[in-house]
Amino acid sequence: MLSAELEERSRRFVEICNACRYCEGYCAVFPAIELRRQFTSGDLSYLANLCHDCRGCYYSCQYAPPHEFALNLPKAFADLRLETYERYAWPRPLAGLFRRNGLAASVLALLCAVLFVWLARPSAPAAAQESAGAFYAVIPEGAMIVITGAAFLFAMLALAIGAIHFWRDTSSPSSLDAPSFLAALTDVLTLRNLGGGGDGCNNKDESFSQSRRYFHHALFYGFLFCFASTCTAAIYEHLFGWVAPYPFFSLPVLMGTVGGVAMLIGIAGLVQIKLTADGAPASKLLIDIDYSFLVLLFVAAATGLLLLAMRSTRLMGALLAIHLGVIVSLFLMLPYCKFVHGIYRAAALLRYAVERPRRAKSGAAATEGVAT
Repeated sequence: MLSAELEERSRRFVEICNACRYCEGYCAVFPAIELRRQFTSGDLSYLANLCHDCRGCYYSCQYAPPHEFALNLPKAFADLRLETYERYAWPRPLAGLFRRNGLAASVLALLCAVLFVWLARPSAPAAAQESAGAFYAVIPEGAMIVITGAAFLFAMLALAIGAIHFWRDTSSPSSLDAPSFLAALTDVLTLRNLGGGGDGCNNKDESFSQSRRYFHHALFYGFLFCFASTCTAAIYEHLFGWVAPYPFFSLPVLMGTVGGVAMLIGIAGLVQIKLTADGAPASKLLIDIDYSFLVLLFVAAATGLLLLAMRSTRLMGALLAIHLGVIVSLFLMLPYCKFVHGIYRAAALLRYAVERPRRAKSGAAATEGVAT
């Protein structure tokens, strides 16, 4: 359950917003609020994860501090999102990792790197070469596949269970159809709601900027390129028998390089925005979780690019062990770090897409009533 104080404060805020409706055109949150007269705990979790933290509502709100209502919707929703992450985490005993995110990620990355260093064959003759199978000459293929595969499957299972619990708790029975899925997918891929009212986010004051949206795009699509690179490499090896490492102009290497560089650019931009942003509408604990996730992603991308650049040197073996250790720790941390916001936000956008026809009908009925 959500903490009583936070739930009550958030409910008071959205009820004020529902009466005011000044921010109706800013993002998906306010049209979703208008569909409700009462707000359950599940509704509040849904609205909090539908929020993209563009902060347009905070700077335009006449009831924001120092007004006696002290309405700070972005901060209340940020606190709610953290409680959502913990509430739906699986297994539940690991939910506490969210509040010890930086320490947990650091320790886990170190332990995984040590594991792969221990598995490495220090005297492998292929360690300084780019010949086929050089990576497996350092770390056995079976060990590499079993460890990384088990970590990935665990992450997918934990994320799926969390998403199912979130959907059941925040969604009333509704029919899911192809147009709703397409609308939600479009919102996810374009990050439309990071545009605020159309001009972008208010990163540090009342001025608008699309920079946060663009850096998010670089990180998101860079991550997808890296994932596609790994999948392509698996197809190359297990379907065609082409064993890594691959030449630079091969598809897996090109996608991995583009993805890694895009991730570094996106992470650097997002960190810079967070460092200069106004702290008033932010949740400090959630900001710390953001930083730890961004650092882990940065190290994963950077070690991958270093491994590519130095795979023909004697450092290849050490870099391979470190990179695999970071990747496994990233997989294991995915269900307990900021990554889950993408899962729950996508589910919230899907629910919003399902609700859109109902909102359109309500608006049409109201218009007809006025005309009558």
